Amino acid sequence: MAIPWLVVLQAVPWTDVIKNAPKVAEAAKKLWSVVSKKPPAQNRAGESAERSPATEADPIALLQDRVAALENAASELHNQMLASSELIKTLAEQNAQLIRRIEANRKRLVWLASFTAGIGLVAVLGLVLEFAR
Repeated sequence: MAIPWLVVLQAVPWTDVIKNAPKVAEAAKKLWSVVSKKPPAQNRAGESAERSPATEADPIALLQDRVAALENAASELHNQMLASSELIKTLAEQNAQLIRRIEANRKRLVWLASFTAGIGLVAVLGLVLEFAR
């Protein structure tokens, strides 16, 4: 059974989300700066490609091939980590923008509700005075 969106949105602690949005954005920026400064692992794929396929009699060549494969995998993982951290940074910045806009809309809504209540009060007082005559 699908959960109604209103129930899901009401379950979110929006005050905590709004309060922590700048912290999330800062943490994402720090993550990006740390990850982007790390150099990728040395890629030694060219060395293993130049070598002839190792036989079982040459365990050093087998180990060197395995090390080269592991270095390639580590380099790929580093590139994926860079892409992921950049995505996290972008999402955190968008989240912070969204929270700022939500807060601005909340303030406008409070102002509009106050204004509407004031106009309603004036209208009710006008009706009371009109009927009192």
